[in-house]
Amino acid sequence: SAAVVPGDLLLLAEGDIVPADAGLTHASALLVDESMLTGESVPVDKSPHTGTPDDARVHAGTVVVRGRGVASVTATGKAGALGRIAALMETRPEPTPLQRRLAALGRVLALVTVVLCLIVFALGLLRGTAPGLMAVTAISLAVAAVPESLPAVVTLALALGARRMAARHAVVRRLPAVETLGSVTVLATDKTGTLTEARMVVEHVWTPRVAARLTGAGYEPSGEIRIDGTGGDDGVVPGADGGGRAGGDHAGGGGTGGRPATDGELAPLRELLTAAALCNDAELRPPSEDDTRWGALGDPTEAALLTAAAKAGCDDRRALNRRYPRTDEEPFDSLRKRMTTLHHTPDGQVLVCLKGAPEAVLDPAVLAEPPRLLEHARSTAARLAAQGYRVLAVASALVDEAPERARDAERGLRLLGLAALNDPPKAAAAATLADCRAAGIIPVLITGDHPATARAIATRVGLLPGSAPYDEPGKEPGTGLGSEPGHTTDDVVTGQALAAGDVPDPTLVRVFARTEPEQKLDIVQAWRARGHVTAMTGDGVNDGPALRRADIGVAMGRRGTEVARQAADLVLTDDELSTVVAAVEEGRRVYDNIRRFLLYGLAGGTAEILVMLIGPLLGLPLPLRAGQILWINLLTHGLTGVAMGAEPVARGAMRRPPRPPGQHVLGDGLWQRILLLGAVVTVASLAAGLGARELGAPWQSVLFLSLLAAQLGVVLGLRDRLVTRENLFLPVAVAVSAGLAAAAVYLPFLSSVLRTTALAPRELAVAVGVGLLGFAAARLGGRDKSRDADRDKSRDKSRDKSRDKSDGPRREP
Repeated sequence: SAAVVPGDLLLLAEGDIVPADAGLTHASALLVDESMLTGESVPVDKSPHTGTPDDARVHAGTVVVRGRGVASVTATGKAGALGRIAALMETRPEPTPLQRRLAALGRVLALVTVVLCLIVFALGLLRGTAPGLMAVTAISLAVAAVPESLPAVVTLALALGARRMAARHAVVRRLPAVETLGSVTVLATDKTGTLTEARMVVEHVWTPRVAARLTGAGYEPSGEIRIDGTGGDDGVVPGADGGGRAGGDHAGGGGTGGRPATDGELAPLRELLTAAALCNDAELRPPSEDDTRWGALGDPTEAALLTAAAKAGCDDRRALNRRYPRTDEEPFDSLRKRMTTLHHTPDGQVLVCLKGAPEAVLDPAVLAEPPRLLEHARSTAARLAAQGYRVLAVASALVDEAPERARDAERGLRLLGLAALNDPPKAAAAATLADCRAAGIIPVLITGDHPATARAIATRVGLLPGSAPYDEPGKEPGTGLGSEPGHTTDDVVTGQALAAGDVPDPTLVRVFARTEPEQKLDIVQAWRARGHVTAMTGDGVNDGPALRRADIGVAMGRRGTEVARQAADLVLTDDELSTVVAAVEEGRRVYDNIRRFLLYGLAGGTAEILVMLIGPLLGLPLPLRAGQILWINLLTHGLTGVAMGAEPVARGAMRRPPRPPGQHVLGDGLWQRILLLGAVVTVASLAAGLGARELGAPWQSVLFLSLLAAQLGVVLGLRDRLVTRENLFLPVAVAVSAGLAAAAVYLPFLSSVLRTTALAPRELAVAVGVGLLGFAAARLGGRDKSRDADRDKSRDKSRDKSRDKSDGPRREP
């Protein structure tokens, strides 16, 4: 591709990667996979003789699935489709919400700390204390007041979060993205390969005699054939609703509705699928060491027909070709929209097999069938197509002599039936989006696929009305964010309508189809403009700009393109959307731990400043020396503070809404708790010091040890799970810090450096009591929050029960 320039001729064949944008001059049954560029779930027919300009062009990076072609290069580099997308990605990463919040907090802390330390310095001078001593004391107090271990805590929390995410198949490419995941309020996901299997599957088969549904997923030739009804005038597939579900099955093609087929009912189905397998150029590939799943070579639609034939008990394609050797063919092209093959039969006759689009096959010029049957077949195909399926009609005939050309055999055929194919949702897709809603995250589908396909998938996974996980339009559970009165979110909007300005507010829409890369950017930007934190998933080149612009870009590791992975902050090694939910949980854990440390560190710093300010007013001339302040700071903000960054996820973390994007890092009542805890520690420590002075005990040492013990008690009291095997580093760090605190009083070397005095057992018990008081204050201060979480959980259960009663029995995915 590096040597190609405009004007060069490209000779394209099956398996080639198109090296540059080019216009077709000749094509023979050319089928190109453009999913990485457009998001289209099925390969696209290309021909220079169609009236659509897009059908006469091929683009760099796309793959030739079938056929041959000659094309003249029209654009390379930045002038091509890939180049235009690359230009959209030339933006610098913006600071994450946490980085912005901590930067603002740092400025406030610096100002407040400097002012308070100057006050302490001035008060000391007024009392006649030496300026040098007060200067050292004020500087030490500034060091203690600012939680300087915060960068270490944040880095450790993010690193541990990244490590946990990697163990759950999510590789973090930018460390700050770990925390940003916990702030996500909108999850914009693509369809192919993310919500769906990215593998075509035959889900329904209709014949004039019987209608059936096939179970199973992917290209693995295993599954059941379930009879849903007769194929006559009883409808498309009895039991199938507008979302393509049958028999109450929410996963589509994987349920157990209907009944097993009898041998008599299997006969017409096998006849149809045998003809489809003969009129076929694909191959199935069994699992290998590199890939444990069944794969396919060739057109995904044809591979799905081979899988369906195997499920029906038909011979494999090679055995069929040996029994019915192919003698001639008329390949599929975008004008005729059908493919015909001729085969010799064992008794010397010629078998004609034809498959194609219903409008090209259900024609009296092709089929020798009664008009009533043709009309019913057309209505059946139309209804299946409206449900988002790709429908193929199959016909055959036995003739005595082969015609001169296969095309000449396309008349007087017998209709075998219809096959409805779909790229089905992943088994866990509906449950994953339900988990997003429970966590207060708004899911949005953005795809380049057909609107009918997008609607069908969105309905089946619960993004649109007609499925159990869906909530009423305009109201997103747990977020308080919804659409304006009079607007609904149950319409599929196309990229064309978006570009034409027909959508005044894209944030009111939940499903977008036929979108271009620029429009994906506009959708993400619209949500960000409303103050939301967005996560965008994607795997194609066309997703790159949106992945870069979103707050969190999530790329697929298996089937994703290198462009998408390089643009993303997070790469899913298992290509499962549920991994994003697990990553969000880790992000919330990280943010909770950072807030927990800020509560602990700032409450301790507040207490130390208040002790130095209030102590002299109560008759304690210099409550703490500079060395004692620094020792307290070392033990509380050192190992103990850093250990808080490894705390496990809080209970109910994924049952509460995400924090408001504009909320300060000390918001949601945290600064009030800081002041409350700081006041409790201050009062308890000063009371211990004053009591020791009244008794003639070494009051400064008692005050020093009490203040330190109170903060260690607080750190244990702030744990969400008091007794847990996770993060044993924290209780060990507290024990080590307590031992070093005692050493500062009882070891002669440290005692002389820190100017402390050994305490009697009764005085030591006072310090321990102050530590227990700090523990109790921290536990009581968090009780209301736990009670709110329990109440939210009870409300969620009540809502689920009421929904179960209204919607009928609910089955776990």
